[in-house]
Amino acid sequence: MAGHSSLTQPTFQEGILRRQAARESAARTYARALPIVPVRARGMTIEGADGRRYLDCLSGAGTLALGHNHPVVLEAIRKVLDSGAPLHILDLATPVKDAFTTELFSTLPRGLAERARIQFCGPAGTDAVEAALKLVRAATGRDGMLAFTGAYHGMTAGALEVSGGARDVRVARLPYPQDYRCPFGLGGPRGAELSARWTESLLDDTKSGVPAPAGMIVEPVQGEGGVLPAPDAWLRRMRDITEARGIPLIADEVQTGVGRTGAFWAVEHSGVVPDVMVLSKAIGGSLPLAVVIYRDDLDVWPPGAHAGTFRGNQLAMAAGAATLAYVRENGLAERAATLGARMITQLRSLTGAHPCIGEVRGRGLMIGVELVESEEWGGSGGPGGSGESVGLGASAGAPGEAGAAGTVETSGASGAAGRLPAATRPRPPAPQLAAAVQRECLRRGLIVELGGRHSSVVRLLPPLTITDEQAAAVLDRLADALTTAARAHHG
Repeated sequence: MAGHSSLTQPTFQEGILRRQAARESAARTYARALPIVPVRARGMTIEGADGRRYLDCLSGAGTLALGHNHPVVLEAIRKVLDSGAPLHILDLATPVKDAFTTELFSTLPRGLAERARIQFCGPAGTDAVEAALKLVRAATGRDGMLAFTGAYHGMTAGALEVSGGARDVRVARLPYPQDYRCPFGLGGPRGAELSARWTESLLDDTKSGVPAPAGMIVEPVQGEGGVLPAPDAWLRRMRDITEARGIPLIADEVQTGVGRTGAFWAVEHSGVVPDVMVLSKAIGGSLPLAVVIYRDDLDVWPPGAHAGTFRGNQLAMAAGAATLAYVRENGLAERAATLGARMITQLRSLTGAHPCIGEVRGRGLMIGVELVESEEWGGSGGPGGSGESVGLGASAGAPGEAGAAGTVETSGASGAAGRLPAATRPRPPAPQLAAAVQRECLRRGLIVELGGRHSSVVRLLPPLTITDEQAAAVLDRLADALTTAARAHHG
């Protein structure tokens, strides 16, 4: 900060924050929870205008695979700037675009790379989702879509239709499997099996009200939904179900891609080859870029069916190609798998001392800590609607799963059939506690995000370049923040 001492004064930062609050939309989000003014950033570290330093576990909502201002990214950007190449060129061919596309195609799952086509979209992932929906509707001649509860695919109209909170008659909402708050009260393989059977039943029952859809869109790990990894066997079932019925499968890899989950693309964990992949965030190397990758036989839309003025961002393509190559050449996906597993194990070790931790889950360096009310809760529901499982009779469960009494008996259940024992029922989510933990983390120089159905999941999305020492500091600061926030919360 030498030479800029005036920038270090608190009044400078406070003035910027006051003007932001006065001028910007009420829809702003991150700025409300993170009242800082970044002026320097490198790797995982952000420096604010007040001189404080923070470890950034938000990473631009997963955009910064290599952290802030990585040397290979800066070098790629400078090379384009110094070359005199056009920066804005619509969708014309350029050497920079060719290099980006070549690098991207070299990373795609086998089975898709050989037949891949690419559509460059507008600068955000939500625009790529819109393009994917248009694509499969044009290719199939059908209009409806299959999507999942808890999903998040963007903020434009079509993307919102297939996100979890929407109410669109063209979209059939399917249960996304999870263990802690399983919609069927089971969790594990049995819960995932019921989810798959429910999907099959809806598609094959002529009276279900769900006609053959144009596509199914799924996140291999739900991010905003609370860091919920799709079980590999379940995702393979979704692939089998869609393939058998001629339904294109769209994998939304906007946040999970480029090594984040411990594989270059999250679908690779299950061996699934989707028909369409939606990519953004990390593929631009910290700059705006979004594309749709899809199988060549779906390439039936006419010129101009989906366009965008800023789909030729040369700086983003150069930064993206450098990022993709660096992740691939340096084994950062494998590093994310190893370090992420260690961090999850260490976080789970905190549950004994912190009963407010309901579950720690994730994949690679996409980690979530769900916070709950830690008192014993004997109610029959509550915020989140998961206090007790319901009886799964023929009207609610999947064909063939009902027992003689019309319910599914949970293994180890000590109460009535179809009900989880009280000791294993998930407790109510604690969004106020999660917000307090986020504030306490910020006071300790740690930036984290919140997510989940009720914003009760503390999310960690560190850059793939995080060191062991930084990982230890993240866990120490988070544990300390948990202790302080929980003590005040339960006062």
